[in-house]
Order: sequence, then C-alpha cells, then structure tokens
Amino acid sequence: MAIKYATEARNDTGGNGTSRVIDGMEVAVSSPLSATPDADATNPEQLLALAWATCLNSTAQAIVERAKRTSVRVTIELHDLLPDVGYVFEVDAYLSVEGADLDETERVLAAAHARCPVSKLLHAATTVRVHAEAFDAK
Repeated sequence: MAIKYATEARNDTGGNGTSRVIDGMEVAVSSPLSATPDADATNPEQLLALAWATCLNSTAQAIVERAKRTSVRVTIELHDLLPDVGYVFEVDAYLSVEGADLDETERVLAAAHARCPVSKLLHAATTVRVHAEAFDAK
C-alpha cells in the first residue's frame, strides 16, 4: 500500500494548552470539562467532528461525482460511562444530498461510510451512528 499522505500531531500540555501539527499549524485547546473553558480554543470533540464531517462529505462528493451538493453534520456528546472507567463519546453523522430522496441519500451514505477513512476508524464503536436526512443548504 503506497502512502498518499502522512502527518504527525503532538500535544505536550493535555486538555488545556496547545496541540500542533509538526511543521504546521498550532491550535489552542481547552477541555470542555474545565472550570473555565476557553471559548476561543478547540477541544477533541470539535476536532473529531470536523475531521469526520470533512472526510465523510469529501467521500460523498466522490460517490456522487460532484454532480450534486452534499452536506454532512456531525454531533458529538461527551458522557460519563461508569465510575473509574472514564468518558465516552456519543457520535452521530448526518448526510444529505441535494435533490435526492431518502433512499438515494441512504445509498450514498452507505457507500461513503464504507469508503471514508475516518468512518473506517470509527466503524466498530457502538456509540457511533450514521443517518440520512433531507438536504438543508445552511
């Protein structure tokens, strides 16, 4: 398998501080569980949502051969799991295709979810779900 792209990220400060891509961008991070989270910083929930929304929609665009507009929104909730076990993400992705009925949207979603590299990382998680929905140009 040929490498098409590689990157490396690093965090030395935990949930509050900075994370950076080696030889690239640096972003402020702030845990949403902090007593005073920094509204100008990002967090793992937002970064995961951005990564999956971008990857899944790019894949959906390839599936429809860029002939229709597609949109993906991802919601992530952080929940307590069990005492001494930690937290769990509840993650939902919603895909829509302009001018498509829900059956066609479901077909695009199934194909995109099967091909998207981020979806492949998440596919075994029991707290990850995908949904087709009507197109909304927001």
